[in-house]
Amino acid sequence: MKNIIEAIKISENDFINIRHQIHQHPELGFDEKNTSDLVAQKLSQWGYEVHRGLAKTGVVGTLKVGNSDKRIGIRADIDALPIVETSGKPWTSKIQGKFHGCGHDGHTTILLCAAKYLAQTRNFDGTLHVIFQPAEELLYGGKVMIDDGLFELFPCDIIFGIHNMPGLKAGEFYFKEGAMMASSDTIHIEVSGIGAHGAMPDKGIDATIVACYIGTALQSIVSRNVSPSQAAVVTIGSIQSGDAPNVVNASALMKLSVRALNNEVRELLLNRIKALVIAQAESFGAKAVITHVNGSPVLVNGKEATDFAIEVAKELVGANKVHVNTPPLMGSEDFAFMLEKIPNGCYMMIGNGDEPGFCNVHNPGYDFNDNCIVPAAAYWAAITERYLR
Repeated sequence: MKNIIEAIKISENDFINIRHQIHQHPELGFDEKNTSDLVAQKLSQWGYEVHRGLAKTGVVGTLKVGNSDKRIGIRADIDALPIVETSGKPWTSKIQGKFHGCGHDGHTTILLCAAKYLAQTRNFDGTLHVIFQPAEELLYGGKVMIDDGLFELFPCDIIFGIHNMPGLKAGEFYFKEGAMMASSDTIHIEVSGIGAHGAMPDKGIDATIVACYIGTALQSIVSRNVSPSQAAVVTIGSIQSGDAPNVVNASALMKLSVRALNNEVRELLLNRIKALVIAQAESFGAKAVITHVNGSPVLVNGKEATDFAIEVAKELVGANKVHVNTPPLMGSEDFAFMLEKIPNGCYMMIGNGDEPGFCNVHNPGYDFNDNCIVPAAAYWAAITERYLR
C-alpha cells in the first residue's frame, strides 16, 4: 500500500492545481455546471463510463474491471457556500459571494485523483462507481440523486464518503461506528396575530410577543423532554417581525435548526415543537403555521463497513494515524440518505490541520489543506483495491 502513496504523489502538483481551479470558480447547489463539466471531462479522458444529469448536475463515473460482480461506490460533494472569502490565498474565489468554505473542492479533487490512479493501474476485480454529488450544503442533494435512481442505475454493495475536519491532525483518519453526525431539520414558523397601534396594544394580538414566548417554550424541549443521555439541539436562528417601534405586529417569522444523534429523538423533537408552537400561539389568541422546509436523517455508519475502513487505513498509514471511536458531531451531512439506502457503508474524517489560528469550515478565512490530497486519494485507491481484490 505504500506504493499507492508513492505512485499518487507523482501527480500531486497537477491535482493541487485542479483543486485551486475549482476553488477559484465556486458554484452553489444544483448550479455546479462548470465543476460537473470538469469532472465529466476528466473521467471520460481516463476511460470511465460517464453518466450525467442525476440531481441536475450530478456526475457518476463507472469503471468495470474483470469478472467479479462486487460493486463499490465512493462519493464526493461538489458545491460551494454563499459566503464572501477572506482567506487571502492566491487562489481565492473569483466569484463574489461564493466560496468553497467547506472543502468540497478538496473532496472533489481527492476522488478525481484516486479515479485517475485506479483507471491507470486497474488493479482490482469488480465495478467502481465514483459519485460526484451536488447540493450537499442544502442537505438534500444526496436525496435527489437517490430519488432520480442513483442506486437503481448504479447498484453498490458498499459505499464510502469522507470530509476534511479542521482541528484534527492533518492527513490522519478518524472513524466512528454507528451515529457519527446529527440529523438536521429546518423549520419555519409563521405566527399570525392582529396588528394595532403601538400605543393601543389591547386592540391587537402581538405576533412579536407570541414568537418570543414560543422561543422560550422551545428551549424547554431539550432540557425537559429529551433524556440527558441523548444529544439534541433546537436553535432559533432568526426571528423576523416588523420594522417600526410604534406598531403591534400582525405577523412574525421564526426559522429553526433542529438536530439529534438518534432518529427517535429526532421524531420527539419534531413532535414536541409542533405541539408547543400551536399551544403557545393559541394561548394568546394567535395562529401558527409550521413548515418543515427540509430534513436529513442521522448519519449512521455500518459496523462491518467501518471495521473494514479502519483496517485499510491502518494498513495504508499506520495505526498511529488512525483514530477510532471519534466523538460524534452535531453537524449534519446528507450522505446520511445514501447510508439509509445502503447501510453497509462508512463516512469518515480526514484531519485538515490543528495548527494555531486554523479556521473551521464555514468560516470566511477557511481553506482546504492541499497536503490531504495524496493520503486521502491513496486511501480511496487502497479501499477500492482491497474490497475488489
